[in-house]
Amino acid sequence: MPTVKAEPKVQTMIKKGKKPFQLVIIGGGPSGLSAGLYAKRSKIDTLLIEKEILGGMITSTELIENYPGFPDGISGLGLGKKFEEHAKRYGLDIVYGQVQKIEIKGHIKEVYTEEHSYSCKTLIIASGNEPKKLGITGEEAFTGKGVSYCATCDGPFYKDKNVAVIGGGNAAIEEAIYLSKFAKLVTIIHRREELRADKVLQDKARGNPKIYFMLHATAEEIIGDTHVSSIKIKDALSNKKSSINVDGVFIYAGFRPNTDFIKDIIKLDENGYVDTDEKLATNIPGVFAAGDIRKKSLRQVVTAVADGAIAANSVKEFLEK
Repeated sequence: MPTVKAEPKVQTMIKKGKKPFQLVIIGGGPSGLSAGLYAKRSKIDTLLIEKEILGGMITSTELIENYPGFPDGISGLGLGKKFEEHAKRYGLDIVYGQVQKIEIKGHIKEVYTEEHSYSCKTLIIASGNEPKKLGITGEEAFTGKGVSYCATCDGPFYKDKNVAVIGGGNAAIEEAIYLSKFAKLVTIIHRREELRADKVLQDKARGNPKIYFMLHATAEEIIGDTHVSSIKIKDALSNKKSSINVDGVFIYAGFRPNTDFIKDIIKLDENGYVDTDEKLATNIPGVFAAGDIRKKSLRQVVTAVADGAIAANSVKEFLEK
């Protein structure tokens, strides 16, 4: 999606001297919008910067069934829109742009996009992460239509159906085990003989009668009409090609946190996620992190929203010092 220029209203505000902002939020997913909502309710002068679409990654999810308050489920796009409307109700200012870098200038933080810079006293980084893609034909076209990167989100849709899991690490095996609670058959496709997952997980998966392994195999193409119907496989030893009929493909090539623009400033863990304390503070005073970009044990919409609330409250406490 092409980057949208900053809204004229906000640029006019900045030109009139209404800077630095008390708070700038980078990222308009669930955590960023939640932070914006809580900040504006606390009368904190706040600007949110989003690079593409408000709602973030959830907007590509066909149906979310595990977010409290929606017992019949809600589309990811619909939930993202509700988050946006709620935050805007309290006057949250939003601009669009890709953040290139941040600079710490004493007590002031400077946030740079392609065309503008924004000064602030505090900063919440909520730029999230993104699944690593295989880059094969059909992957992008069927995302949300049978291709998923989250079994916890989409597993229940595949009750008594056949699904494939691509990957051999802990996440792939854990999610395959989870999917076996719903699916009729789960086929794990991995390019090598040896899995990278912990032995205890491997043993559990191998002992599950609903899980089948295709090793030395790589996925070549995802096929379907309006929804996934099959996947083409290539045997890495014989180069023989085949296809299997599946209703869903769950890809676990790993996730990549969107932290390149802060890696030289903010303390990250070995996987590139932001290291925070219980108040979601980073190693830089006045800079906080929330949502999937943060080092944490569970990445779901509900935990992202909670992170946003906690981060905004921490900003409030910081500004009151």
